[in-house]
Amino acid sequence: MPVLTDVTSTPQSDLSLDREELFPIREVARLTGINPVTLRAWERRHGLIQPTRTESGHRLYSMHDIEKVRSILDWIDRGVAVSKVGKILAKTEPLKVLAQIIPTELVHADYAQWQQQVQVAVKAFDEVQLDQIYGQIFSSYPLSVVFQDIFLPLWKQLLHRHEAFGQTSEWLFLDAFLRSRVLQRLMMARVMQPRRIIVCAMADQCRELDVLLTALFLSSVDSAIQLLAIGQPFDELTLVCERVKPNALVLVSNNSPAPELPRRLNRLAMSLDCQLMLAGDKSELAQESLTGSSIGCLGNDGRVMRQRLKQFLAGNLET
Repeated sequence: MPVLTDVTSTPQSDLSLDREELFPIREVARLTGINPVTLRAWERRHGLIQPTRTESGHRLYSMHDIEKVRSILDWIDRGVAVSKVGKILAKTEPLKVLAQIIPTELVHADYAQWQQQVQVAVKAFDEVQLDQIYGQIFSSYPLSVVFQDIFLPLWKQLLHRHEAFGQTSEWLFLDAFLRSRVLQRLMMARVMQPRRIIVCAMADQCRELDVLLTALFLSSVDSAIQLLAIGQPFDELTLVCERVKPNALVLVSNNSPAPELPRRLNRLAMSLDCQLMLAGDKSELAQESLTGSSIGCLGNDGRVMRQRLKQFLAGNLET
C-alpha cells in the first residue's frame, strides 16, 4: 500500500516525503511484477532507479519511479540489455516529459497515420511494402503498442467488415503476415528455462493470432512458453499437463463466456497440478464469476498480462 506519513509524528528530515505519494518496495514489486531483488540490482549495479530513503534506510518509490520501471521493462522486452538501458533512458526521458503534454488526440492521430499506410500495403497485397512499414513501426514503439494500438484494431476491422468485394482476402493477407511475424518473434524470444508456461486456445473462442500474441506478451516472464495447436481438445488438457508438468496453463478466450464456463474451468483446475489462468478479451468478463476459485484472470493487455502472470507465479496476487 502507499506510504502516507503522519506529519505530527514524522521527523523534520522526512517532512518532504509528505509532498507526494510514496510506495514501499513490496508494493512496487506488486504493481510492476519485478521482484525486490531485481529492483535493488537495478539501483546498485546500473543506477537506473534512485528511490527516496527514510532515516531508517527503507526505500520509497514515487509514481515517476514506477513509470521508469515500466519503461525499463519495455526496453528489455524489445531486446535491449539492461546494462544499456541507462544510456537510452538518458536520451528518451526528456522526450517523455514532452510527450506528457502532447494531447491524446495527437497520439491516436499518429497511430491512424500508420494504419493508413498499412491499409495501402494490404489493399495492394504488397508484402514487401508491408514488411517495411512493420519495421518502421517497431523502431518507434514498444511491442504492446505495435500490436494492440496499431495492427490489431485494423485486423479486427477487416475481420468484421466484409461488405466490400476483396475485404476477406485483405484480412487473410494481413492475418497471415502478422501470424508469421509474431511466430518469428516467438522463436527469437525462446529461452531454455526450467519453468514452463503452456498457452492454449479455448475451443472456438479465438483466432490463432490471438493465441500467438498472448504467448508473445508472456514470453518475457523468464519462462519457456509452449503453444498448443488450435483445436486442442479441452478434455485432454489434464493429460497434456501431466506429461509436460508446466508451472501454469493459460487458456485464451475472446468470446463472451458461456454460462457453464466457470464450472468447466473449476473442474479442470481441480485436476491440474499447476496454476490455471484465463487470458483474452473476455477474461475480465469471466473474472467475477470466478471469484473465490483458484483460477487467475490475466486480462487482455500485454503489459498487464505479464505483470499478473509474474505476480501469480510468485504468489503475490490472489486469484
